[in-house]
Amino acid sequence: MSLLIKICGQTGEVGITAAVDSGADAIGFVFHSPSLRNIEPVRAEILASAFMPANVLRVAVTLHPSQALVDEVLAEFTPDVWQTDAADFDSLQLPATIARWPVWRSGSALPDALPSRLLFEAAASGAGIQADWTVAAGLARRCGLILGGGLLAANVGAAIAMVRPYGVDVSSGVEREPGVKDPALIRRFIEAAKAAERRLSA
Repeated sequence: MSLLIKICGQTGEVGITAAVDSGADAIGFVFHSPSLRNIEPVRAEILASAFMPANVLRVAVTLHPSQALVDEVLAEFTPDVWQTDAADFDSLQLPATIARWPVWRSGSALPDALPSRLLFEAAASGAGIQADWTVAAGLARRCGLILGGGLLAANVGAAIAMVRPYGVDVSSGVEREPGVKDPALIRRFIEAAKAAERRLSA
């Protein structure tokens, strides 16, 4: 199975187009008002419909959302996946058609039984802080782990070699300034991730 590459925190056509053209498998849209990458659901739907082919996953990304926010997002935006901290799912109602990517973070207690898919992150999202790769590597042997947290074109190859993840997730590592995606950095990140995948397969 090929490495899943997710480019998160997208807010405009340029970043989405660069990601899709370079081979990204998933695009993340953040629905969390304190974030610099927050986007209105209707804007996310317009961008996804115009610039994302059907084979690229639409990921709704939240942090401790209320059910009211979830309902607001779903009224305007049609995600394939919902990503939020693992505990958030306990109190949320989502359509069964939407896949779930629970987020666990470095330093947090992990359950004995893991879901088939999870995203392993640093303690804070979108801040360029590196997740614990040693813990991630252990988890990746037990489930389909998507690694986030502090990834860049310069270190994603080393991360893939050590962790052997199902996928990788980047946001701040492909920005020219906080909240503003850089097409060249997106292309370099995806190229580096795909090169690392090829080395593992050789």
